[in-house]
Amino acid sequence: QVQFVESGGGLVQPGGSLRLSCAASGLAFSIYRMGWYRQAPGKQRELVATIDTRGRTTYADSGKGRFTIFRDNDKNTVYLQMNSLKPEDTAVYYCNVPRGDDGLYYWGEGTLVTVSS
Repeated sequence: QVQFVESGGGLVQPGGSLRLSCAASGLAFSIYRMGWYRQAPGKQRELVATIDTRGRTTYADSGKGRFTIFRDNDKNTVYLQMNSLKPEDTAVYYCNVPRGDDGLYYWGEGTLVTVSS
């Protein structure tokens, strides 16, 4: 059974930073492209960043220059470093294996990021 456990969220002031972690289990992590998603209140879930098996990354415009996705295959973990956070980054953040606009597997509980002064 594939599971994702996200952590690292919290309350941060505008301009602050957070590092999110997603521990994956039940899959051969190193052979999968991974993605971070977020869902803000009242909005659809959106893809924020991806990283493939060679470490190549893509970012949504909203996070370019501020977010960095990276992975540790030995720990089956994908990370999202978020800097210069803005109130509009407030959302629940999830990880999954990207499949179109959705995720390939069941979603974890996510981790809540709140950017507020």
